[in-house]
Amino acid sequence: MIPISDDNPSRTRPYVTLGLIALCVLVFVWELTLDTKAERALTMLGLTPDSLLHPGQGQDVGLPVWTTVLTSMFLHAGVLHLAGNMLYLWIFGNNVEDAMGHARFTLFYFVCGIVAAMTMVWTDPSSHTPIVGASGAISGILGAYILLFPRARIRVIVPLGIIFYPFWIRAMWVVGIWFAMQLVTAMLTPVGEPGVAWWAHVGGFASGLLLTPLLKARDVPYFGPVDFRGPWGRG
Repeated sequence: MIPISDDNPSRTRPYVTLGLIALCVLVFVWELTLDTKAERALTMLGLTPDSLLHPGQGQDVGLPVWTTVLTSMFLHAGVLHLAGNMLYLWIFGNNVEDAMGHARFTLFYFVCGIVAAMTMVWTDPSSHTPIVGASGAISGILGAYILLFPRARIRVIVPLGIIFYPFWIRAMWVVGIWFAMQLVTAMLTPVGEPGVAWWAHVGGFASGLLLTPLLKARDVPYFGPVDFRGPWGRG
């Protein structure tokens, strides 16, 4: 189930969301220009838990090693990695930015990303595998979205062989199913196994739930917009 749009228009121009997308895309274009050196760049600028906890004993980026917590949030390991993250950021980020305002949304995004990164450090502190991607921060956005707009309808597509079947479904189901998959997979994946940073998604989502009441605008209600047209489609 892949979300492709929502029916929840924002009241303001999502400058921060657009800026984050543009920055991630520009960084990825820079990665492509590195050719064979791209993997080394991911290693040096990605977040490596062991190096963060033992600075000076391995990773050397020419900057304090803690800066990799931030640089890692703008790096991506491939086109699909980037495209998936940016799709989620665009669909869900604009409404959360609208609900918080530009400045508070910026703070929210980076704090969620940092918490997500530190969740991975906590779950696997001896890991030497670099962590890259915006998904931890975007997971926080999903946490905020399900608190603020669970009734919003999301247009998703489901691959059925070579056919992609589109339909509308409530955000509470899209985000709820997504989070359940992240949590179950994180619990079933052995610690230290390379691959997706599942626990970063869980940590980012939890931080989004906790931060939203502190950062949303007072005139934005929880669990809106109110709509009585049923839990699925538009009928």
